[in-house]
Amino acid sequence: MKIAILPGDGIGTEIVEQAVRVLGVLDLKFETETALVGGAAYEAHGHPLPDSTLQLAKDADAILFGAVGDWKYDQLERALRPEQAILGLRKHLGLFANLRPALCYEQLTQASSLKPELVAGLDILIIRELTGDIYFGQPRGRRIATDGHFPGAEEAFDTMRYSRPEIERIAHVAFQAARRRSKKVTSVDKANVLETFQFWKDVVTEVHASYPDVELQHMYVDNAAMQLVKAPKAFDVVVTGNMFGDILSDEAAMLTGSIGMLPSASLDAAGKGLYEPATAARPTSPARVWPTRWLQSCPQP
Repeated sequence: MKIAILPGDGIGTEIVEQAVRVLGVLDLKFETETALVGGAAYEAHGHPLPDSTLQLAKDADAILFGAVGDWKYDQLERALRPEQAILGLRKHLGLFANLRPALCYEQLTQASSLKPELVAGLDILIIRELTGDIYFGQPRGRRIATDGHFPGAEEAFDTMRYSRPEIERIAHVAFQAARRRSKKVTSVDKANVLETFQFWKDVVTEVHASYPDVELQHMYVDNAAMQLVKAPKAFDVVVTGNMFGDILSDEAAMLTGSIGMLPSASLDAAGKGLYEPATAARPTSPARVWPTRWLQSCPQP
């Protein structure tokens, strides 16, 4: 077994160093190989995801990823910014299922900004579709508007899109995970406004027919954001698209008191994963810690 170690930037290098120490204590037979990624890779190779790093990630059995990003790279063209490394890894490795639990241990309930009775014993699993949606949809770019309220003005545009297979496979991951937990899935959408998410809702409902032992609830994303603060323990498994999942998983992580405490796993169709022991990213003042996720109640996609 081979693990690719990609520390990245900032405190990502510190976190991964400690994670590797933990791996060293375990009585497991594996080899590791370390490579640059993100801003560190840009400084050395002129690109945040060099071909050599990508090939290592493809050849490895698992990937341990730290963090990427720094404000000093914000003036680079978007394709060369450190954040493109993690997006590229997700795309090229087919890491479509992001599993991110939000757990609140009894000893840490006082760290939450919510009342202890709301978060004590919290155990939520957010499952985020990771390779579709507006993050990767084409076309995208900038142009001069030919219609709308301000024809002739400069505008920017992105495309939100999902295909049936993309929705089906993430729905299966969610329902299989729920079978190992409390057998309840909340599918989060914006079907009342977006055609993309009416389609999402329809397909998830169809997949649910294969899991009669699991309860399915549909919820609009704005209501889900509110309910996560109002009654977070009412959720078990939450499945949603790329953009909504990005936002809601950060909100859920903060219910535990620290966004940097929670790990994650991003899996491909064969179960190969990229694991983040505590996703950290670009510093603000002095450092902004992005959450990471861990493999919790992991099904085989």
